[in-house]
Amino acid sequence: MKKKARIETIFTQALLEWHQQAKLRTLPWKKVNDPYKIWLSEIILQQTRAEQGIPYYLKFIQQYPNIHALAAANDDEVFRLWQGLGYYTRCRNLLATARLIATELGGIFPNTYADIRALRGIGDYTAAAIASFAFGLPHAVLDGNVYRVLARYYADEHPIDTLQGKKHFQKLADEVLDKKNPATFNQAIMDLGASICSPRKPQCSLCPLSNTCNSKNSELLKILPLKSKKIVVQHRYFNFILLECRDKIWLERRETKDIWNGLYQPFLIETDKDLNDIALHKNAAYQGLQLSGTATIVAQTRQRLSHQLVHSKLYFKHCKQPPSLPPCGSWLHKDTIKSLPFPKTILELFEKKGIFNAIGTSRNI
Repeated sequence: MKKKARIETIFTQALLEWHQQAKLRTLPWKKVNDPYKIWLSEIILQQTRAEQGIPYYLKFIQQYPNIHALAAANDDEVFRLWQGLGYYTRCRNLLATARLIATELGGIFPNTYADIRALRGIGDYTAAAIASFAFGLPHAVLDGNVYRVLARYYADEHPIDTLQGKKHFQKLADEVLDKKNPATFNQAIMDLGASICSPRKPQCSLCPLSNTCNSKNSELLKILPLKSKKIVVQHRYFNFILLECRDKIWLERRETKDIWNGLYQPFLIETDKDLNDIALHKNAAYQGLQLSGTATIVAQTRQRLSHQLVHSKLYFKHCKQPPSLPPCGSWLHKDTIKSLPFPKTILELFEKKGIFNAIGTSRNI
């Protein structure tokens, strides 16, 4: 027990000394203790690299400088600002939580771990991050960087994707946490994982923990942390039909509990396999539109989500008369669609062929 405690002390002291001396990148949410800004940054950084998240964070702070401003915002405007970040459930949770705090909590962010954890869209890691960074509470964060540092340092082969493994590593993180300086410690261990103890090419010669690291110079360094399950990727095939009639296009808002909920899309035919043009035009959903002539394919792309690979094609069809369409969508003037939020995939399809510029100006897109 004493030996283990001694190792933990060495770990913590070496980490904090390194962090104090290291010249690390400056991020706009570092050294900030405003819970609103910390919460916003943590939600953006869920499933997003810091470099990608910085411009979004800055735009949100400029547009919505406090939680009341965000709570009062128009949904489409917020989704439009979020556009490109993906995982849009985060954006819906962001709005719901902002409105709850603004209306039911008087605009005051909760200041205990339990109350923070109870907010919509906040898990264990995010609650610990907000609790420590905003309020100085002794809660250890546990993200991918922390898992990697701890697993390698202790040569720990507990799988991180099991409930038992998560509890094990949380206990380990709590044990090494500097409870007097939790915010500094949490930032230090995450920075170490991001800058030195990286997934593919760890820089052990620069690591402050290398002298006591149990994985240094071993094969474990390449495989830790371990996972028990292999991700199975689901392939999905989306065929979008962009319909134009009288300088308007038909769009619908996705309202199902699926990817891209709350975002706009053209008429969609999802199939269980890739279809060529002939097969698509024979599809029952396409024939149900009762279009005269055929639609022309104008772009295609693929997008990898966490457990899905979405194969998308965009077809264009100009109609002299509005075809038979479901009531879930609307005909919108071409000049208004630029202000709507779209999934990254559809934006990429539109941009590949300059759809925003071509709609209404050409019948041969």
